[in-house]
Amino acid sequence: MSKQRVLTGITTTGTPHLGNYVGAIRPAIEASRDTNNESFYFLADFHALIKCQDPAAVHQSTKEIAATWLALGLDTDNAVFYRQSDIPEIPELTWVLNCVCAKGLMNRAHAYKAAVDANVEEGEDADKAITMGLFSYPVLMAADILMFGSNKVPVGKDQIQHVEMARDMAQRFNHIYCKKEPLLTLPDYQVDEDSAILQGLDGRKMSKSYGNTIPLFLPEKKLQKHINKIKTNLLEPGEPKDPDTSAVFQIWKAFATQEQTAEMRRAFEEGIGWGDAKKKLFALINEEIAEARERYEDLLARPADIEAELQKGAEKARAVSKPMLAQIREAIGISGLK
Repeated sequence: MSKQRVLTGITTTGTPHLGNYVGAIRPAIEASRDTNNESFYFLADFHALIKCQDPAAVHQSTKEIAATWLALGLDTDNAVFYRQSDIPEIPELTWVLNCVCAKGLMNRAHAYKAAVDANVEEGEDADKAITMGLFSYPVLMAADILMFGSNKVPVGKDQIQHVEMARDMAQRFNHIYCKKEPLLTLPDYQVDEDSAILQGLDGRKMSKSYGNTIPLFLPEKKLQKHINKIKTNLLEPGEPKDPDTSAVFQIWKAFATQEQTAEMRRAFEEGIGWGDAKKKLFALINEEIAEARERYEDLLARPADIEAELQKGAEKARAVSKPMLAQIREAIGISGLK
């Protein structure tokens, strides 16, 4: 049986937090160990430019995210781990796809529509502060996916549209240029219904945009301080507490075994104090990430080693992208003259 090619992109904005770890990084690293998968993971630094125009921030985020994945045990001999901007075939395919992609398709992209709606609601020009990067980034995303013949693209429910758009562009390209045999693989999205979505410090979804995150590799004292900031109610020690409405318990579940979860549920029902619950939560999280934190800090002090891993990944990725682009060039008529 041929291996399934699975592709995941990580936008290089911000510092990885517990929500990223539980919802995306941990399951992705586990999936990369599946021998039925050929896993591609890339740092989406071109995509980052849409959200962030601070060069130092993009550079630092790239370093921190790469170090995070490596510290947590990503096997770069088994998986392909690369930086998007190291693959020159990607922007070239992006232009080719631009030439077959209908503008109306981009008009329906969620991020663009949301930006337009926000402008209109505020009485501004519909296109205020909307760049071509924001408008057309689904084409770049399609190039990321289609270049490597990805079969499966793990996404959240809010990103299904991106994969559907990539399929649409692939079908259009194949229809125009590949009459005999399709060249571009039609990808399928893969949504993990059981993927954990962590609550943040204020009880809302943990997100950089809400400013409610707990960075993954904080030093121990700072991690404890952040956990102490998790919003709770005014119930005193000894008063029963509802675990199902508690951010403390919800985060606990994401790190605990079934037995530990049942034990903490009983403790809530028996009135554990918030201070004690948060101390236990700190100990649980710290136990899981302590060794990885040491590796992470060591890697940040050795950026050349991180770069070497990314270049190794780029070489493996380009072993796929270069021949694929050669076929695409041949199909569209811009190959060498014969």
